[in-house]
Amino acid sequence: MSLLARPALATRAAKTMQGLTRLASRRSGGPGSTAALQTRFPEYPRDTRDLTIPTSVAPAPVTVYLPPGGTATGPPVHVNFHGGGYVMSMPELDDALCRFLASEAGVAVVNVKYVVAPQYPFPAPTTQAYDVVRWVAEHGAEHGWDGERLTVGGQSAGGGLTAAVARQALERGGPSIALQILHYPPLDLATGAKDKKAAVARPVLRPWMADVFDTSYVPDPRERSDRLVSPAHPSDTADLEGIAPALVITAEYDLLRAEATRYAERLRAAGALVEHHEVGGADHGYDSKDDEKARLAYALMARHLRRATASDAP
Repeated sequence: MSLLARPALATRAAKTMQGLTRLASRRSGGPGSTAALQTRFPEYPRDTRDLTIPTSVAPAPVTVYLPPGGTATGPPVHVNFHGGGYVMSMPELDDALCRFLASEAGVAVVNVKYVVAPQYPFPAPTTQAYDVVRWVAEHGAEHGWDGERLTVGGQSAGGGLTAAVARQALERGGPSIALQILHYPPLDLATGAKDKKAAVARPVLRPWMADVFDTSYVPDPRERSDRLVSPAHPSDTADLEGIAPALVITAEYDLLRAEATRYAERLRAAGALVEHHEVGGADHGYDSKDDEKARLAYALMARHLRRATASDAP
């Protein structure tokens, strides 16, 4: 465990990372700027509108990406949660993904700017994420999408929130989720980062980074085995029968690969695994830099979304 696993130091490091992320997003033309991110995959149009969704934690700003051409009836709706270690608020990072899915899957994509740590530690993000998904399911008719054909997905920390949303929906009797997409998610914060092994010597997600993220998000180590934080940890033995069907995507070199693979097997045992797909020769967050691998992974997501939300889907 590094010094950055201490809450005070983790908080300081997390806030520094947040400041640097804000600067990058504002830098005109820079690789991390919002304008630059919106130039990826230019063949997919950007037809969006902004909403604010009320939740029990704090209002959640969202950007809704509409499928091109419109439909006679409301399209299915997909709620997307971005990555960032539960610390960095950067929904714009998923702009290309949202445009791709809106076009290729014919869904309205609700891209969520959720609360982050250390300002909002666990359980605030999981509570807000569930509130958002429930609201989206209940208010579709007012906003032009079909809330009864609902899917949820996320990258990295967003994948962890997706798993938490699906678990809460299972325990609370809804809303009904046709598919959950877990894209290189962190699913075992109870296991220390130094005890996780990657297939390469210097993975993108370094143990010190995981210490900052995990400690900022869940400062009390005793809470890191909570089912909404670490569903891949052996301490969570609840029956998952009836949980939303899942597409799990892992990256070969990712520090988080093993825990996501364990959870995929747990979902398989519960009859809820639709597919576990591994991206070869890739590390954590590969899709933000490798357009070819990103297109293949996003196309896989789109195919599963179309099947899950088809009007004749079971």
